[in-house]
This record gives sequence, structure tokens and C-alpha cells, in this order.
Amino acid sequence: MQSANIQETKPGSVRTLDPGLAVATGEASSKGASATFAELFKRVKAEGLLDLDTRYDYRRLALNLFLIGAGLTAFFLIGASWWQMPVAVWLGMCGVQSAYMWHEVGHKAMFRDKRVGTFVAYFHANFFSGVSYAWWVNHHNRHHSHPNHISLDPDIGRRTAIFDIKQYAARTPVQRFIVRHQRVLFFVLLVLEGYKMEKTTVKELAKPGTKHRLMEIGLVVLRAAIYLGAVFYFLTPLQAIAFVAVQHAALGVYFGLMFAPNHKGMEVRDGEKESLDWLERQVLTSRNIRPNWWIDFLYGGLNYQIEHHLFPAMPKRNLGRARELTRDYCAERGIPYLEVGFWESYHQVATFLHDVSEPTRTGKGLDTAA
Repeated sequence: MQSANIQETKPGSVRTLDPGLAVATGEASSKGASATFAELFKRVKAEGLLDLDTRYDYRRLALNLFLIGAGLTAFFLIGASWWQMPVAVWLGMCGVQSAYMWHEVGHKAMFRDKRVGTFVAYFHANFFSGVSYAWWVNHHNRHHSHPNHISLDPDIGRRTAIFDIKQYAARTPVQRFIVRHQRVLFFVLLVLEGYKMEKTTVKELAKPGTKHRLMEIGLVVLRAAIYLGAVFYFLTPLQAIAFVAVQHAALGVYFGLMFAPNHKGMEVRDGEKESLDWLERQVLTSRNIRPNWWIDFLYGGLNYQIEHHLFPAMPKRNLGRARELTRDYCAERGIPYLEVGFWESYHQVATFLHDVSEPTRTGKGLDTAA
């Protein structure tokens, strides 16, 4: 029987957050791991769930390279043909699977040898995907420190969509149109996610002082030359343009769909300081997707979002067991723990986006929000 403190919604239902908790501004900032988190951490560490397994890491990396190799082989065998469009989709999805590789390395959850990890990260981020690894690490670390915090979480700050009505005033006329219809347009505009990351990479690498800046620039330029050179050499100009567009769209949609359910629609906070301690900050702002072998592969382990945020350095293969320990611990402490099915997660995200933008369509509450 499910504990009352474990919130697991059924298909067709939506978790409604207490309006008083939807945006909380606290005065006491967190000073690190709380005593309650320390107890959970002790249980997790006792089972060795933070220990790395190099053999597993290399098998996972080999599978990823095999998927990329299969796509490239198909590209060269098919040649100038509109049948290249499925290949473009495949390689776009491979881009997200590759992102999981640099994501793991960035959290020090993959390799013991730092040199191997660094090589893997820059290969998959800069060379294969055209994304600055140094920018991503800084951006992602700030997100993990303050997830779903309007002022402190860069993942909220860089979005056109709003997560609290007070954000609406800062939007441009075009952005306001998107916000008014963000329940649908949020998902539609995911096709641009790949382009946005590449655009951000160019802007960041143009700034002096970036770590390994010249190496990152070299890898990104080399990748662009090889990628565009191969596409326009082997395909007709029209097919080449379509291939690039489809590949980026597939990557953006897959990437966005894998990350959207993680925090959207969960507790949001604002203010200059953090109002929650470490344990509640990660659990209350994260949503798990009910696991099975296919979901684990599709999400790269990020369907265990609560456990990943609590233990970012934990290897992917151990997140399932950590889920069991965390669910039990949250039940003991009376902390809500949300886990839903695949489709229900997107339903909750869409419903939240629709509800939070409601004043922009009715006009009610906009004056007070501004």
C-alpha cells in the first residue's frame, strides 16, 4: 500500500500545489546538507551506491558510440536521397544520448580517471554536439544548487515561458504571445532547442577568459566544418538543408521532452535567498518518471530526477536502488515524493504552464503581478 507521504498520481489526475507554497520567499538561506539529508546520505553510502563502476561506464560509452556509428554508416551508404531524413532523426536522438555522457562526466559520476572523463566530455559536447562543455558545467551546477528558483536557477531565467506571473512584465510582445499560448507553444518551440544551445555556445566562447576557450573553439569549428562539409558534399543542397533542419529539430524535441518533466510544475521559489534546506529543495522541486528498462534508457537515468538531484555524483546504474531508499525515507519524514507515469508527466507540465499563464489571457491579476 502506498504511503500517504508518497505522492504518486494516477493517469488523468494532476497534483495541485498549495497556492501558498507555489512561490515561497524565505529569509533563511540553506547552509548545506541538513541533518535529515545526512541520515539519508548515510544509508545510501552504506550500500556503496556512490561507488563508480568503470566497466559499466565503458559499456555504456561503447553502446553510445555504436549508435552514433550506425547512424554515420547509414548516412554514407544511403547517399543523396530523401531517405536520409530518418537518419537525421536518428543522429538527432544520438545527440541527446551523447549529452547524457557529458552530463555524467560533469557530475563526476562516470570515470575515476579525470583525463578520460575530460576527453569523453569534450568529445561528446564540443565535437559531436557543438555545445560548450565549460558553459554547460557552470550553468548546470547553478541549476542543481537552486532548482526552480526564479532568481537563482538559470534554467528558468533562459526560458521564454513563465513559471510565475511576475515574469510576464519583462517579456517582449512576441514573447508575450508565446506565453499566452505556452501550454502548446512550449512543446512546439522545442524544435529550436538545439539551435539555442549552439547560439549560446558561440556567445559564450566569444567572451575572453573561458576555461579551455581556444580548445573549445577549435573543436566546435572543426565539428561545423566536418558536419556541414559532409552533408553538403554527399547530399543535394536542398536535401542538405533539410537534413540539418530535421536533425536539429529531432535533437531539440527529444532533449526538451526528456528535461521538461523534471521540474516544470513543481514547487517554485523566489527571493534573494534560498528558503528550503537541501533535502526539501531537491525533493519538492523534482518529479520522477515511473521506471522500466525502456524509460531508463530513454531518459538516460534522469527519470530518477529526485535521486539525481539529491546525489548528483551517483552513477546511473545505482539510481534505482537509491529511489527505494529515498521513497522510504521521505515517507518516514513526511516529505512529499512525486512519481508519475510517462504521459501523465507531460500532462502535468502542460496544465501548469496553462494555469500560470491564465492571467495573460483573462487580464485578471496582471496589474498586481506587475
